[in-house]
Amino acid sequence: MSGFSEFMKIREAAAEAFTRGKTGEVVALSTSQEPASFFGPDGNILRGAAGVRSAYDEGGSQFGAGGDSRFEIVHAAEGGDIAYWAGVQEAVVEIGGRRVAMSLRVTELFRRENGEWKLVHRHADALRTDE
Repeated sequence: MSGFSEFMKIREAAAEAFTRGKTGEVVALSTSQEPASFFGPDGNILRGAAGVRSAYDEGGSQFGAGGDSRFEIVHAAEGGDIAYWAGVQEAVVEIGGRRVAMSLRVTELFRRENGEWKLVHRHADALRTDE
């Protein structure tokens, strides 16, 4: 059983792999138990572990190998079997041969399941800029 701050290093590495089209790490960190949800940058709301995991797999598989990601954690905490982080994810992804930069406001909730942190909710939407 690892502390949440140590786990967040694994989570951030999974996000980086995701932006390079490798979805397996994010899917593996996601719960297969209910409840689970995803409020994606497209404005949709997904409910149910299987559908959420499928959306992560499908979403990241469209990215090419030249992506990158980093988290700017505004705050994070854990208590008992629940933890969260909120902040900004700065990412660059390759889509159709083009590099696309994204700045996302992110909140993720985690539940400890069998001694491991599992992603149970992600809310990500575009960071507003004054440009």
